Amino acid sequence: MPFRLKLTLIVFGLLALSVAVLPLILPIPELDTVPARQLAGDEGAFVTVDGLEVFYEEAGSGGTPLLLLHGFGASTFSWREVLAPLGAERRTVAFDRPAFGLTERPAVPPGATGLENPYTPEAQVALTVGLLDALGLERAVLVGNSSGGTLALQVALAHPERVAGLVLVGAAVYEGGGAPAWVRPLLHTPQMNRLGPLIMRQFGEGPGLEFLRRSYADPERVTEEVIAGYRRPLRADGWDVALWELTKASRTPDLAPRLGEVRVPTLVVSGAADAIVPPEQSQRLAQEIPGAELALLEGCGHLPQEECPEAFVAAVTAWLEGGSQ
Repeated sequence: MPFRLKLTLIVFGLLALSVAVLPLILPIPELDTVPARQLAGDEGAFVTVDGLEVFYEEAGSGGTPLLLLHGFGASTFSWREVLAPLGAERRTVAFDRPAFGLTERPAVPPGATGLENPYTPEAQVALTVGLLDALGLERAVLVGNSSGGTLALQVALAHPERVAGLVLVGAAVYEGGGAPAWVRPLLHTPQMNRLGPLIMRQFGEGPGLEFLRRSYADPERVTEEVIAGYRRPLRADGWDVALWELTKASRTPDLAPRLGEVRVPTLVVSGAADAIVPPEQSQRLAQEIPGAELALLEGCGHLPQEECPEAFVAAVTAWLEGGSQ
């Protein structure tokens, strides 16, 4: 064998060995975290749903209730500006979805799939319905932002009898929602299972902060107080592992072909300056859901409930009072 070829094979062999072995022996620093309950204070409460401790906050009473579903990386904190105003006329509940906020982050049993894994789309649909049961809500208007809008649609399609209406806020329907199919097997390798939580920790640093700023039309509105509110759940035990489990369990939703099946009153809300889910996608969504209405909020980004709360509440309230629910 020529020396150059032999040397090349040795080099590539060593590289392959490094890729296979180094992730398994790389030291992973411990995080300084605490149980989620220690972070809750007096702001909300916990309720057990399907064996999972779910954190929620609520305001108001009476009327057809609203259930608020936050997007990726957020929590009930995302609804802080609108929870009380929306609760002025009806019971309004915001909760932390599995892998986010202060909701319990259980370990995933080896080989668990579907409802056995609380981070799968199927389990998140089941938990949302289970939360309605636990709180004594027969039906509710689901208000979902970004991936929370995706989940709201999935619940409406799977359990239309439990959904009185939909408010889809910058809903991620046509793009995103998980790793490409060809990548998913790699996410379950021992190497990635060890490195994955370490990668997720970057969400609390520069990349996560940059994504949050891009979610606002005016990044200057992302104050230190807002940053602190988003980072607080990142002090909860196991947040990095849970976020990795959610990433592994996620997949691109195949909702577009089923939009014609939605049979509940629907309001689609979009920030006119949304850089995450472009307004054109929300306009398309409103056209493809039968009878849906569209509210385009000027000067707002991907999180209008945070950045433009008055305009957001006005749009949702007007739709509700217009007879939708």
